[in-house]
Amino acid sequence: MRAESVRDVSNLIFLVLTPALLFRTMAQVHLQRLEWKPLLVYFLAVAVLFFGTLFWTGFHRRGAVLALAASFSNTVMIGISLVGLAYGEAGLVPLLTLVSLHSLVLLTTATVVLELAVAREHAAAQGLGRSARARLGTVWLAVRNAVIHPVPLPIVFGLVIAQTGWTIPPLVDQPLQWLGAAFGPLALLMVGVSVAHNPIRGQWAYALRLSAIKNLLHPLLMLGLGKLFGLQGLPLTVMVVVASLPMGANVLLFAQRYGVAEELITASMAVSTVLALGTVALTMALMALV
Repeated sequence: MRAESVRDVSNLIFLVLTPALLFRTMAQVHLQRLEWKPLLVYFLAVAVLFFGTLFWTGFHRRGAVLALAASFSNTVMIGISLVGLAYGEAGLVPLLTLVSLHSLVLLTTATVVLELAVAREHAAAQGLGRSARARLGTVWLAVRNAVIHPVPLPIVFGLVIAQTGWTIPPLVDQPLQWLGAAFGPLALLMVGVSVAHNPIRGQWAYALRLSAIKNLLHPLLMLGLGKLFGLQGLPLTVMVVVASLPMGANVLLFAQRYGVAEELITASMAVSTVLALGTVALTMALMALV
């Protein structure tokens, strides 16, 4: 694949395959059936990592992408197979509950923060100043762009379909299923293409630090908060194991979409995935003793 084609494939994944997958998945989620306590504790850990990283790196597009990298686990491509193999159907219940809202919470939060950062950069470039009116305009632009966006919009419409009891007509559902099924293979292909086109040698040190936050700090934080809020048994184990998973491919898609930190995210995903061979195994072994 030529370097100039990478952006086109990234747009195909982000603007076509991702919305199809998110809409079809969320159209099957019934909020009243979800067990909320493990989810709340998990997303509390994610919030601490996301906003802690954002505070550490600074409020800009690069900082937002790095914050997403530190907190976004590969729950679908790796998580479902791993948890199903290790803990069976009982383990898949809390995992799939998390998966149903994982993208909604993390990707929507990242989208809002990124759009706010973009609007802020645009306002600074235009010399709009820091008046109250300019700040309100910046917030309004960010919220509008975050809603009219290929990530939150299909999630919202999918949830509406699910809560009303409607079903997607087969004539529409079948093409959506095909497009959603193509997301995983093409997203992984995109990671490989990005590795091939982006040299990662100069990014190792930062990539290793970011991967350590994702692979080690994230599960430790989840375990500590889980114990603090009284979680135990299989739900706690699954949440901690999910927190130990490597970075998800959506982080790279966001980096490419917003044109920032692509080489660093590519290197970090590679390092995080390799480290996960040891860190996930170690996490699972430790959770068997807890």
